[in-house]
Amino acid sequence: MGRRLDYKDHRRELDENRYVYAVVSRRARGLSIGVNLNPDKACNFDCPYCQVDRTTPGGPTKVEVPDLAAELEDLLRRAAADLWTTPPFDTVAPELRRVADVAFAGDGEPTTPPEFPAAARAAREARDRLAPGIPLRLLTNATLLHKDRVRAALAEFDELWCKLDAGTEAYFHVVDGTRLPFQRILDNLLLVARERPIVIQSLFLALDGIGPSDAEIGAWVRRLGEIVARGGSIDHVQVYTVARTPSDPRCGPLDAARLEAIAASARDAGFTAAVYA
Repeated sequence: MGRRLDYKDHRRELDENRYVYAVVSRRARGLSIGVNLNPDKACNFDCPYCQVDRTTPGGPTKVEVPDLAAELEDLLRRAAADLWTTPPFDTVAPELRRVADVAFAGDGEPTTPPEFPAAARAAREARDRLAPGIPLRLLTNATLLHKDRVRAALAEFDELWCKLDAGTEAYFHVVDGTRLPFQRILDNLLLVARERPIVIQSLFLALDGIGPSDAEIGAWVRRLGEIVARGGSIDHVQVYTVARTPSDPRCGPLDAARLEAIAASARDAGFTAAVYA
């Protein structure tokens, strides 16, 4: 049986490509053309809910930007022609048969490789030539947004989707699996939000059957408020949960009612928030 493209299949695989893949995204609401700058699976987070299997080795660390650009150009050209008649794209639900974005995401933190700025420029050039109406997005954990080389490349992107999964230091370390200080994330979110509106993407999960407490959600909402109070701009907040098999079997999804309650807390604080169950 061939591959079926739907929300539950986010494998970074397409033909013989190394960097460019395609998935059906519940948050983008259509086909997302992914750019994976981390085929080596390098990431400075180790989120228990991540679907990437880091027990098996990844690919080369160096990003070959010309190869990446060629792969992206090929898929964008196909998208303008007969994409939906060829496998696996012919399995996409009819209502989702649109290219929703080009998104830097993948098997790690996309701002990590030194080639990130050159890759961003190459993707922007390809998108501008071949699909100018499709947004170019960066999905990031915000850990490196203070670096000059990263900040200089942010202008290539139409939208920045930035992770904020917690409201407290302790919970941040649990759900994002890193020793990096939580304050770095908060400082970096404020840094970029003062320059342009950002999207906050927040994944909430059940760990051993237990989700985040009301106190944790309250702290998370206060963090959002602090960004705005200090001069930042948040376009909207995405509230979602585990949709695919996580690397840690202790992780599971929250139910839709709990996600709606979390989003309602953000709305009560004045934010636009959407749920993706």
